[in-house]
Amino acid sequence: METQTLTYLFVGASFALYIGIAFWSRAKSTNDFYVAGKGVNPIANGMATAADWMSAASFISMAGLIAFLGKDGSVYLMGWTGGYVLLALLLAPYLRKFGQYTVPDFIGTRYYSNTARLVAVICLIFVSFTYIAGQMRGVGIVFSRFLEVDIDLGVIIGMIIVFFYAVMGGMKGITYTQVAQYCVMIFAYLVPAIFISILITGNPVPQLGFGDTLTGTSTYLLDKLDQVTIDLGFGAYTENTKTNIDIFCITAALMFGTAGLPHVIVRFFTVPKVSDARKSAGYALIFIALLYTTAPAVAAFARINFVDSIQDVEYSAAPDWFKNWENIGLIAWQDKNDDQSIQYSSGNALEGVRPDYSDRRGKNGERILNNRPNDNNANEIYIDRDIMVLANPEIAKLPGWVVALVAAGGLAAALSTAAGLLLVISSSISHDLLKKTFMPRINEKQELLFARIASAIAIVIAGLFGIYPPAFVAQVVAFAFGLAASTIFPALLMGIFSKRLNKEGAITGMIFGLIFTSSYIIYFKFINTSLNLPENWLFGISPEGIGFVGMLINFAIAFIVSSVTNNPPKKINEMVEDIRKP
Repeated sequence: METQTLTYLFVGASFALYIGIAFWSRAKSTNDFYVAGKGVNPIANGMATAADWMSAASFISMAGLIAFLGKDGSVYLMGWTGGYVLLALLLAPYLRKFGQYTVPDFIGTRYYSNTARLVAVICLIFVSFTYIAGQMRGVGIVFSRFLEVDIDLGVIIGMIIVFFYAVMGGMKGITYTQVAQYCVMIFAYLVPAIFISILITGNPVPQLGFGDTLTGTSTYLLDKLDQVTIDLGFGAYTENTKTNIDIFCITAALMFGTAGLPHVIVRFFTVPKVSDARKSAGYALIFIALLYTTAPAVAAFARINFVDSIQDVEYSAAPDWFKNWENIGLIAWQDKNDDQSIQYSSGNALEGVRPDYSDRRGKNGERILNNRPNDNNANEIYIDRDIMVLANPEIAKLPGWVVALVAAGGLAAALSTAAGLLLVISSSISHDLLKKTFMPRINEKQELLFARIASAIAIVIAGLFGIYPPAFVAQVVAFAFGLAASTIFPALLMGIFSKRLNKEGAITGMIFGLIFTSSYIIYFKFINTSLNLPENWLFGISPEGIGFVGMLINFAIAFIVSSVTNNPPKKINEMVEDIRKP
């Protein structure tokens, strides 16, 4: 059976499964819609949490980043994993004991203020939509390549699927859908990794193959990668090029941002007991580790296979995978020296960030680009980092069913996180803005209706982000983590462990953290991109890492303002003491 047919079968079967689960477990009350009735088994919740947390950035883009950044890319691996540990230890059990529906609900109650609740909702929406942009772009990439539809149409199809199980099922439907998506995702990630590890190193365990010798030689994989990248004009694969302060800040922003992600936090509201929240966190860490310990190996395999597959090959003889991805605009070739062969080396092949394609073909059959070539270096290849995991099975010439499986896995990763984020947005709007703030007299049936309407509107906005993405997947997601670190995480942590913090401090801290971090990111990434260089950054900290500084500003402002304003009411201190009891 052809790969294309297998892909349709695998993706179609997975979609049918997701929609079927949504019908089976559709929400009948706000309790079902917001927190799945608080009756989810810890193991199932651990799987759902892992699927919710391991987004398109984890499945599609993280290994691609590591493949091209080398050791520098490990900040994403360490930051996201370390952040989950912080979340499990510092926040999850206490927020579950609080026992309500949403993160803004905790902030509004803890800081005895609807203004605090409103600021938390704004921060949450800002973070969630930034994060969704990466997920919907991942959906579009998978659809466009493997189902041979336009990227924009792929995003729209993904929106329709998410609409069914997010709007109908709410948290209850999403939870059990995410259990299925985790199974699809992890199987799709591990199977090709095992295949390629055997082909390259002879070792069936990718984590061990990463540090093993190449098949039939005494040369270690990483030594070969170092030599290859140096020969191509890059730095050594196993050495850092970023400064220590930037590495530290990016890792910290990702860690604290993970601990402040609202769609992950709310997962711990769905279990019956506080002890189950702790168990869920432990199970989720195991399920997450299966993918995250494999990612460095996948990255190394992808980089070495990519170079071996195309370097100095005549374009007319380029492998099928290269032309497949070229046709959808995620890889490009410019014949700068007119020798009809592909030369890949360091530097940007094009003046623009992304290739702008025309419908014309060049004399070698290549897609004509409207971009100007960057003639300051010899590199002739533009490659979107998001394709590396998806293209890896094709590059390694694995069976068609493996390629189809990876397509299904990539969609599962993107859709699972998108659904969780959309639910958080809709819950915050219907529960925190309407029920708790502006329309307190609405009944449960009306609240559930508003939650579904909010979900539908959020899906449309998410689709627009997917069609007009601001950057590649993991980069966009990194910004979301920075925003979460500088806004939500300090308010949650201090709300649990500091009885002195009052509403004035929390509100001011969140506002300053949001303004500082978002302004820094927008300035360097969207307004004045020509200045986005280390020498222009504050203390040499990149936009990806500035969320850590924003978090420190949030903490400092919150404590200063709290120290010169009134203490919180006695009942708030009693609530804080109660949620901290074992």
